[in-house]
Amino acid sequence: MNRFLSKDFLAGVMFIAFGLIALYFGRNLAVGTTVRMGPGYVPHMLSYIMLVLGLIISVIALIYGGEITEAPKWRPITMVTIGIIAFALLLETTGMFPALVALVFIASLGGDEFKLWEVIANTVVLTILCILVFKVGLAMNIAVLNGVW
Repeated sequence: MNRFLSKDFLAGVMFIAFGLIALYFGRNLAVGTTVRMGPGYVPHMLSYIMLVLGLIISVIALIYGGEITEAPKWRPITMVTIGIIAFALLLETTGMFPALVALVFIASLGGDEFKLWEVIANTVVLTILCILVFKVGLAMNIAVLNGVW
């Protein structure tokens, strides 16, 4: 039973799952041939490669064993997920800056160490980078603060 909980085996199963999911979503794309590739050729081939790699990794892990996984840490997973949801809900209504503040603050609560000055510094740097990338670089119509800028 321990071999089924090894990191390598679970990684192989993850590769197999991603390969199967990609095959499922690309099932309606025409594959074509190697000479005349269709839009589904590359996704199908990458899916097959992922399936084969996952199978190899899983079989090797079952034969040789590996490091046992530890239980997931639910607090960071939960707080980052809540932060992303808050960002998505706040972006349209309040603008990019309040959404980033909420995202960084909530996601930071998931860590073992919480320092307010680090959260403020992360928020400032992330806001400046987002303004430079999305407002200046890509010229997207995203409000930094709704009604202000």
